[in-house]
Amino acid sequence: MSRVPSTIPPEGAQIPARHPQAPAPGSEIPSHFGHCFGCGELHPTGLHLKAIAGEGMDITATFLVTENHQGAPGLAHGGLLSLAFDEALGKLMWLLRAPAVTARLETDFLKPVPMGSVLHISARIVGQVSRKVYAVAEGRLNSADGPLAVRAASLYVIVPMDHFLNNAPKEYLDTIAKRPELLEFVDPEFEINP
Repeated sequence: MSRVPSTIPPEGAQIPARHPQAPAPGSEIPSHFGHCFGCGELHPTGLHLKAIAGEGMDITATFLVTENHQGAPGLAHGGLLSLAFDEALGKLMWLLRAPAVTARLETDFLKPVPMGSVLHISARIVGQVSRKVYAVAEGRLNSADGPLAVRAASLYVIVPMDHFLNNAPKEYLDTIAKRPELLEFVDPEFEINP
């Protein structure tokens, strides 16, 4: 059995600089795809997660737990909570202006998250080595300083934009062709060194 990559940054990892064209502090980070179950406003039962760019290499995000997100009666499904953290941690890539994929996500569930509550997530990048970006997050109930309910740590790997475009449905590619600003977060001068 092969060893799973860690979410702990290795020695020598650096916190990357915020890209000069990253979303401005305090601004909402847009959805990467309107039908995304995590952040898309067009998905009828999705999380509709909203993320705000922080001052440094951090973001805050919120989502309302509805009846569509239940596992046990009245409680958020653990898999959907992991999805919310994957989405929030992934939004950090907008600060780098780099497309990336989740390589590893660790989620610790500390308290139940009831239906009707708002989960407040704070996430930050804690290191980068080449294409690997390490980040952590925590989720609190009903306010930014409410009870700690969930913690997560992640490893993302920066990939070429072709990774997404080669797997996208034709209708999405047609939309991008008509509205190229949808790919604006990708820095055309960003070099990928595999």
